Amino acid sequence: MSSQHEPEIRTNLDYIGLRNLNEVYWNLTTPGLYEHAVRRREGLISHLGPLVVRTGAYTGRSPNDKFIVKESKTGDNIWWGSVNRPFDETKFKNLWHRLQGYMQGNDLFIQDCYIGADPKYRMPVRLSTEYAWHSLFVRNMFIPIENREELAHHVPEFTFIDMPKFHAVMEFDDTNSEAFILINLAERLVLIGGTSYAGEIKKSAFSVMNYFLPEKNVLPMHCSANVYNNGDTCIFFGLSGTGKTTLSADPKRALIGDDEHGWGENGVFNFEGGCYAKIIRLSEEAEPEIYNTT
Repeated sequence: MSSQHEPEIRTNLDYIGLRNLNEVYWNLTTPGLYEHAVRRREGLISHLGPLVVRTGAYTGRSPNDKFIVKESKTGDNIWWGSVNRPFDETKFKNLWHRLQGYMQGNDLFIQDCYIGADPKYRMPVRLSTEYAWHSLFVRNMFIPIENREELAHHVPEFTFIDMPKFHAVMEFDDTNSEAFILINLAERLVLIGGTSYAGEIKKSAFSVMNYFLPEKNVLPMHCSANVYNNGDTCIFFGLSGTGKTTLSADPKRALIGDDEHGWGENGVFNFEGGCYAKIIRLSEEAEPEIYNTT
């Protein structure tokens, strides 16, 4: 996969061995993805227009199904344990080959975008998804490329493949379930399958940035952040669900981001381009800014 950084990959997917695909939708706009999601019956339009989708059995992240491929190039740099769990390199290749076969004849939605708002540290990525609504999620969650000339010369440094309808075989693949999230740092490739929960894409991207940014003297942080008009930045740390998004939505301060950030020589910057606010038990009185977005 050494050709992944060469210019010819702008117009095809041969660099990751994807061939004989059906329709490939390159960088559709938000309205286009919205329309495809509805036409393909991936979701429903609710009151006032939001797209509502069901994620099936997986209504949240599945940490027990997430692995990092253990290989010689990056293996010594990983703190292996209960969180960063190793996955056999040969098992990864076998699953990837089956997934490539599964994708033949299927439609694919592609979004080329950036992870990271600071131009010095941002990572150009390509996200290939089976569902139109996952591509819509990606377009909202990360930083889309608005300049058509820049988009035409986009060369991804990392590729994400998300195929919810493809399931692992536990006994053969050594996964914990039919769902899998596999990060291969050497091949610059993330494979996600067996789960329709789009948050796996978001958190996989965070894991990738967690690995590469410290090499550039940037501290990756799981936090929300906002800034006052005098430039003072406030950072809110906390586990998922403890109020980071709520606290950062302050009408007197400008929002930097609500979940994932880097702290480099130019200050604090958001990895993402959108927010990921939970709406379970959402209250108009307690969280008016978030409530108004719905």
